[in-house]
Amino acid sequence: MIRQRRHALATQRTTRLEAFTDGVFAIAATLLVLDLTQYSPGKVDSDADMWAALGGMYELFLNFGLSFVLLCLMWMVHVQQFEHLARVDSTTVWLNNARLLFIVLVPFATNLTTEYSEWLAGRLAMPVTFFLAILFSWLQWGWAVRQREALMPDMSRADAVAYGRSSLSALLISAGVVVLAPWVGSAAFLLFFLDGLLTRVLRGKGD
Repeated sequence: MIRQRRHALATQRTTRLEAFTDGVFAIAATLLVLDLTQYSPGKVDSDADMWAALGGMYELFLNFGLSFVLLCLMWMVHVQQFEHLARVDSTTVWLNNARLLFIVLVPFATNLTTEYSEWLAGRLAMPVTFFLAILFSWLQWGWAVRQREALMPDMSRADAVAYGRSSLSALLISAGVVVLAPWVGSAAFLLFFLDGLLTRVLRGKGD
C-alpha cells in the first residue's frame, strides 16, 4: 500500500503534457512560414519578373518544406509514443521539455540554413537541431521502457523495445544527415527515405 501511494505521487496523467507538446509543435510549424512572408521579391514589373523572383526563392521553399515535413513526422512519433504511455514521471516530463527546446529552435535553424548555407555553421544548423530533438525523443522512450511497469503497464517489454528501434533508426539517420550536411547541404535529409528499411533491419537484429 505504501509503495502504491509513492507511485501515485511520482507519476501523473499524460493529458496536460500532450496538450502542451501539441501546442509547441503547432507554433513551431506555424513560425516556419515567417521566412517566406518576410522575404521581399524586389521590384516586379512583369509576370516574367514575378516567376523569376519566385524561382529565386527555391531554397526558402525547400528548407521550409523539409522542416515542416520533419516536424510533422516528429509530431506523429510523439502521438504514437503517448498512445502507449499511461502515465509520466518528472524525468519523462523533462526529457520531453528538452525535446521541445529544440523543436522551438527549428524555425531559427531553418532560417540560418537558408541564409547562411555557404558557411559550415549555417549548413549544420538544421541537421544538428533535428538530431538533438530526435535524440531526446529516443531518450524519453528509453526511459519509459526502463520504467515500463509504472508508465506503460499495458505494453510488454518486448513490444516496447521493438517499438524503440524505430526511434533508434531515426536517430542514426539524423546523425548521418549531420555528417553529410557540410558537403551536400539540405540534400542530406534525403537519407530519411531509408528510415523504413533501417527500422526493419534493426528489428530483425533484435529478433
